[in-house]
Amino acid sequence: MIKVTEATATAGALKRLSDEGVSIWLDDLSRKRIESGNLAELIATKHVVGVTTNPSIFQAAIGSGEGYEEQLTDLAVRGVTVDEAVRMMTTADVRAAADILHPVYRATGGRDGRVSIEVDPRLAHDTTATIAEARQLSWLVDRPNVMIKIPATKAGLPAITEVIGAGISVNVTLIFSLERYREVMDAYLAGLEKARAKGLDLSEIHSVASFFVSRVDSEIDKRLTVIGTDEALSLKGKAALANARLAYEAYETVFAGERWTTLGGARANKQRPLWASTGVKDPAYKDTLYVDDLVAPGTVNTMPEATLDATADHGRITGDTVTGGYAQARADLAAVEKLGVSYDEVVQQLEDEGVAKFEVAWQDTLDAVTKSLTSKGVDGE
Repeated sequence: MIKVTEATATAGALKRLSDEGVSIWLDDLSRKRIESGNLAELIATKHVVGVTTNPSIFQAAIGSGEGYEEQLTDLAVRGVTVDEAVRMMTTADVRAAADILHPVYRATGGRDGRVSIEVDPRLAHDTTATIAEARQLSWLVDRPNVMIKIPATKAGLPAITEVIGAGISVNVTLIFSLERYREVMDAYLAGLEKARAKGLDLSEIHSVASFFVSRVDSEIDKRLTVIGTDEALSLKGKAALANARLAYEAYETVFAGERWTTLGGARANKQRPLWASTGVKDPAYKDTLYVDDLVAPGTVNTMPEATLDATADHGRITGDTVTGGYAQARADLAAVEKLGVSYDEVVQQLEDEGVAKFEVAWQDTLDAVTKSLTSKGVDGE
């Protein structure tokens, strides 16, 4: 008999998740995490096979100052603008992380081993500028396993098509609604068709669609609490899972269609659903809710480290918890809507707030770097 130790149990939940076809990506990055060896350790011991970043993550990392002093001094001596300084620091971190993950990238044929970096959030409603920024970021990082994050705003959709069409891998972010998700998949397929027309190798182009989870429950639960009836309160904590499960159903439909069959025959890769915002915000819910209950083959779950650790410690991975739940998911969303909570209103609000939060985080990062450059004798403008 094999003795089950704490260590084997820890490895067990994450391994089972990987074995079910879920790629585990870390939703965090910092210079300290890279230089201390922590990222390499998570790859070696906790089945982490990718990294995602966003403006809030870089705000926390750069705002702490840890690990950035030498580079800031060099940037100050060069007299760079604050925008250039932030881009040099963030792309340096992403490049270093991409190098650490390159063996995973090689071993998985480019499917994993990915590191994502987001376009300037101030460009979220400017298609042309987003395309230009995506090209620039791809050039600056200069690693085959980078993914450029583009928000799924109306202006972002044609940018996704153009960037994919240029052969650049894309992580589409800030997806909240099923309708917008279908538009994202359509934009991806259109991009692949453009790339194919140019003679590009479609097997080299990868994409994930980041479908946000916990924020949906946070907003809808708040509205259900205000309604306050037993029926309303019984629906708390159900909308986000229902929304994500129906997104997976849409994914299955699109990537079994005739349009995809043609592209798949040309060695294109499916755009995998990525569960984002998987840290549980309501302490009344189990802290592994958006991991345990969103297990499906061909998906990515990007987790903050606290969620990764919780899953390792006590996650309950019991197989596919998505594909059998479509009817119940439709019923749960319909019940919420029937109580007067507008799905369309909620998802649009969340998209608007998501863009705004990232803009604020980016500005805070710029302000912190401006202060550092100024203290070194450069005004940062």
